[in-house]
Amino acid sequence: MSELRGRTALVTGASGGIGGAIAQVYAAEGIRVAVHYSRSREAAQTTFSQLPGEGHILVQADVADAGQVQEMVRQTTAAFGRLDVLVNNAGIFEETRFDMPDFDDWQTGWQRTLDTNLMSAVHATWCALPTMKAQPGGGKIINIASRSAFRAETDAPAYAVSKAGMVSLTRCLARAEAHNGILSYCIAPGWVETAMAREGMAEKEDEILSQIPLGRIASVEDVAGVALFLASDAANYLTGITIPVAGGSWLST
Repeated sequence: MSELRGRTALVTGASGGIGGAIAQVYAAEGIRVAVHYSRSREAAQTTFSQLPGEGHILVQADVADAGQVQEMVRQTTAAFGRLDVLVNNAGIFEETRFDMPDFDDWQTGWQRTLDTNLMSAVHATWCALPTMKAQPGGGKIINIASRSAFRAETDAPAYAVSKAGMVSLTRCLARAEAHNGILSYCIAPGWVETAMAREGMAEKEDEILSQIPLGRIASVEDVAGVALFLASDAANYLTGITIPVAGGSWLST
């Protein structure tokens, strides 16, 4: 993918996990990467220090805060002079059951989840679009959703709703901005071996594996490989699509 050399990307939630893996494969292909983190600077610094190539930057922001998202994108475009790929990956998973006893706690959980998982992507997209439209070659926006967007969740419905919103955001963006050279994609992983998912997997690994025809839980590299394909010119006639990275598990649920 030699065409990627010299391009730039902002990856949110890149201190580790899926975001860190995406930053790694992008850098390996010559993309300069803005590695975003929220609180864990030490973890982000570890990811950053392991990236091949030069010209990468670290950017910090609480993505639930629209003003900080705007500043994150501003810092990235100021450092790189352009922005070719935006990966909206930052997210949280919290229980927001409909039978939670305290209404205020329930509201707070929903708001925090939607602000972090969905509105962060909406705000980052709005902030990135002017730069992408003005530069030669347009730009690409890749949203990381989840199988939960389609399967639904009983313990964490706010998470599922936020990820369904990412799917719809991708489609809306494709229709609205294709004529400006902006392409949008969504990746919907199933279970992935990350720190955020590890506790849940440990409790019900046999049940999870029984739902996956491929017989294994995804690695972060499985997701990162799809993100690399979408960033490449090989995906230039695709837009508005959602790619499931779930080992065939949708076939059995």
